[in-house]
Amino acid sequence: QVQLVESGGRLVRPGDSLNLSCVGTGPDFNRYSMGWFRQAPGKEREFITSISRDGLSNSYVDSVRGRFTISRDNTKNTLFLQMNNLSPGDTAVYTCAADRGSFYGGYRASDYQIWGQGTQVTVSS
Repeated sequence: QVQLVESGGRLVRPGDSLNLSCVGTGPDFNRYSMGWFRQAPGKEREFITSISRDGLSNSYVDSVRGRFTISRDNTKNTLFLQMNNLSPGDTAVYTCAADRGSFYGGYRASDYQIWGQGTQVTVSS
């Protein structure tokens, strides 16, 4: 099965942009719908966005809609999360996840079977 490795997290200032990547190693990356979750200190893991297997459908939680964009390149087995206009409230560990069972991707953590290790995003002045 596919394994996931995120990268791109770092310390940025409010208003900055950041692009996260999640590379899938192993077969059949394009047979997984994908999602991004985040977990801030002391808070529960939060769904933020998902994308369908073909990359043509996506969904977003209200708090990031219009600022974040999810995309994927199945030829490179890579999932992306472009984050714009970041604020301190976006500080969290961001984790990508893969779901073999759904074409479109769910919004619950339990929908996903495979998880990356996470990458830290810190937004601070």
